[in-house]
Amino acid sequence: MDLRQRTKEVEHYFGQLVIGPPGSGKTTYCGKLSKLYRNKLNREITVINLDPANENMCYIPKIDIRQLVSLEDIMSKWGLGPNGSLMYCMEYLEQNFDWLLNQLIQIKSSYLVFDMPGQVELYTHHHSIRNICEKLHKLNYQLCCVHMVDSHYCSDASKFVSTLLLSLSTMMNIGLPHVNVLTKADIMKTNSEKLDFGIDFYMDVLNLEYLLDVLNDGPLTKKFKKLNSALVDLVEDYSLVSFIPLNVFSEKSLLNLKSAIDKANGYIYGSGEERNMQTLLSCSVGARTETERFDSDYM
Repeated sequence: MDLRQRTKEVEHYFGQLVIGPPGSGKTTYCGKLSKLYRNKLNREITVINLDPANENMCYIPKIDIRQLVSLEDIMSKWGLGPNGSLMYCMEYLEQNFDWLLNQLIQIKSSYLVFDMPGQVELYTHHHSIRNICEKLHKLNYQLCCVHMVDSHYCSDASKFVSTLLLSLSTMMNIGLPHVNVLTKADIMKTNSEKLDFGIDFYMDVLNLEYLLDVLNDGPLTKKFKKLNSALVDLVEDYSLVSFIPLNVFSEKSLLNLKSAIDKANGYIYGSGEERNMQTLLSCSVGARTETERFDSDYM
């Protein structure tokens, strides 16, 4: 059988896992994204809530983990705190993967957005979410992680190093294509005078030796010079972490991020929306897609 014929017979499902610490803007992003995709791109989209602690959603989820397991019930039944209960809920979801799959099967030809919990331990060293992603991947779900971090961490060198390590650890543990995002970029641009370096330094994660100089001059961090150096070297050795700025209230900013995500999860290569020879060749040589030709103005 011809390779092209076999490729057509395999149905792929595309989407993104929206992860990141509490307060980074995950749920707001999911709500804005669903409206943009439907109204501007005419792309069918389904938002799925997999955060059992999510109470203030600005969208109506097609699938809601709270129908399977409740954070409050787990805390009450087992006497666990919020963090322990979240881990329990993710382990319970892993054990009841068929519950999720049976509902996903009902969703045909829709782009999937998973609104995930904010507890960072779930992505750095806990394995339930990684195992769920592996099961979905085997079923031809082409997903990527969209890791959102509040841009205010750029205002402090030690916090930014922590952000870099968190992003790197998450990328290594989850094992999916990964897009790192600095949210509230409009605020960062407005307060750029409070940054030690230009905005591009934090987006592209440029020469971290300059960041090391700031760390070694700090009253609290300068006594950890060897540790600072080792952490900076670790990030640079992997050379995997960079960020895309996002102002969730800017359509141009959302479209710019959309282009990066579509490349990361393969949507641009496997979807009907942009699947044509010119687009494929443009991507293969690193040319910019139409949505990337919007101004990079994220105000």
